[in-house]
Amino acid sequence: MKIEFKKVPNTQKEFELNLDSVKFLGTFSKISQRLAKIDGNISGEIVVDCYKCGKEFPIALNEKQLYLLSDGPFDSENIREDELVIEIDDHMIDFDELLVSELESIKIDYHVCDECDEDTFVDVEY
Repeated sequence: MKIEFKKVPNTQKEFELNLDSVKFLGTFSKISQRLAKIDGNISGEIVVDCYKCGKEFPIALNEKQLYLLSDGPFDSENIREDELVIEIDDHMIDFDELLVSELESIKIDYHVCDECDEDTFVDVEY
């Protein structure tokens, strides 16, 4: 789903996306002339790799997401530390791209399968 930045409403509008077994739903709205806010939740299940043995296994998702989107370059002086601002270059907000990017970010994190989690072997770093 894509929406042109200038067409983002000032009042909150609901959205819902489905990708395989993952659902991304929430609201979006414009909070200033050049800033929009997406407040959503990603839920479902994705397959990740165990960083110890490389085995694939599914994990459950229930991730709260809050994004600020800037139409063009963003002045970061008035931002709080916990806010993520994404600069949009082409004046189009692509919700599918946001979801895929977030899922890829989750997949590259360090995940441990149940077998390796029960393994009593201790990793030693030198």
